[in-house]
Amino acid sequence: MLDKAASVLGALEAGPATLAQLVTSTGLARPTAHRLAVALEHHRMVARDMQGRFVLGPRLNELATAAGEDRLLAAANPVLVALRDHTGESAQLYRRQGDHRVCVAAAERPVGLRDSIPVGATLTMHAGSAAQILLAWEEPDRLHRGLREAVFTATILSGVRRRGWAQSVSERELGVASVSAPVRGPSGRVVAAVCVSGPVERLSRQPGRLHAGAVVAAANKLTEVLHRAGE
Repeated sequence: MLDKAASVLGALEAGPATLAQLVTSTGLARPTAHRLAVALEHHRMVARDMQGRFVLGPRLNELATAAGEDRLLAAANPVLVALRDHTGESAQLYRRQGDHRVCVAAAERPVGLRDSIPVGATLTMHAGSAAQILLAWEEPDRLHRGLREAVFTATILSGVRRRGWAQSVSERELGVASVSAPVRGPSGRVVAAVCVSGPVERLSRQPGRLHAGAVVAAANKLTEVLHRAGE
């Protein structure tokens, strides 16, 4: 039965199909094809378009995204370690979860003053360069909602989109500066933010001048991982 269900999904890779077209392309009996398509629809692996034809469902995209995130986390540690060693600052990877951002990977400075963000830490989306990155490319309605309580402005986010990176100074925490850049999934959507952070005394009040190039390069490496996973 699993093989037959896979044949239905395989047939829908070519595009929307009526039940009759599914029967023709899979070679299944009409009752069997209908039963499998409806069962797959129940599990959101198949959906219907405006004409009532069967199409691939949203659950498949969700599973692909989850697989990509696993690859992202697997690849993140060496990239963050290299970024930390290059910049001399703590490096983090953030993902958005609702109205917050979560540190899903990190490489901290082994010695000296550091801005320690443990893996699993949940931070606000209202301040910080990583929050700017995770909000800047959102759909307009969601972007405007996110700006209501944010320390940064729409003008700042416009600059972020133009440059391709963000910086903050004493925005989330007094005396802390950071630089962040976007990680994009195969569709081009921003799925995470790579960040370096540390005291203003080291990063200065223009931390992007020091570290934007390295942070963008690290984010691009992780973007390449996700693009290869999506091929």
